[in-house]
Amino acid sequence: MTFASFASVGPLLPHDLFAASGRYAGSLCWTLGRPMPFAAQWMENRFAPWAASILEDWAAGAFDAHEAVVFARADDNAQRLYYYVCELRRRGVIAGGPEPLVFDSAQGPRASSLARTTQAVRGLAERLGVDDAALEAGIVATNSARPMLAAQPATSPTCLLIGTPPPDRALHDAIERQGWHADGAALADTWRDPGAAVDESTGDPGGAIARQIHTSVIGNRAFADRAAALRARLTATGAKAAVLWYSEDEEAEVWHLPDLRRVLDAAGVPALALTRRLWGPDPDAADRIGTFLKEIGT
Repeated sequence: MTFASFASVGPLLPHDLFAASGRYAGSLCWTLGRPMPFAAQWMENRFAPWAASILEDWAAGAFDAHEAVVFARADDNAQRLYYYVCELRRRGVIAGGPEPLVFDSAQGPRASSLARTTQAVRGLAERLGVDDAALEAGIVATNSARPMLAAQPATSPTCLLIGTPPPDRALHDAIERQGWHADGAALADTWRDPGAAVDESTGDPGGAIARQIHTSVIGNRAFADRAAALRARLTATGAKAAVLWYSEDEEAEVWHLPDLRRVLDAAGVPALALTRRLWGPDPDAADRIGTFLKEIGT
């Protein structure tokens, strides 16, 4: 069975495969700051608020135009939401709607993890009706688009935004109001990010996509050296300041905060750490960012 239209939830998904299908409708959206009685009835409050919004809209039929939704195993909230949707459908609490699918990737530095990710790519390709020729064409097309998605050179001093990808660009705006360039992804950016280029003309396009995903530093399950990645990012951007922002719901990336602070201190880069923040409008954080950057000056 193939799907006329499908969407996705989460980062580190096989965007080259999605492009090859010709039927990808993009990632699901969320809306905060509204009553969500259905989600409140079923979900613990440790879920990220975006997950509650998606569940609320799913139950209301807002996603019924899609025949399937692919969830990322690479994100804890996305994979838990997948299981909740499956169980609520099984019980008949949610009737109809898209079929939930999970992309069961792994990023452990082991051959077995790469094999599992390869199996996941090939299994999803089969489910979407994408053969190797179409998959190779999807890789070429997505590689061509990757340079256009890359960040443009900054024309003002750069301030890194590190930590939990925020729900919108309000923190970026707070940085840029002070005359700085904000370097960091919002949540929707991470979901759209196709990652590094995938090897072309290998004779095994599914395996090539799997290798790119397996070695990616995207996702809170990546076995990546965050400190080394930050040092490389400082070199690439020439950043003169950093804001480390972590939501109240952050359960993974915040553990790397001490190592990242040491890297920034060693590089002489002033840093502002904001932890346990509300995942939503955070005017206090915006004000503190403004004060911090004013004190540094551009």
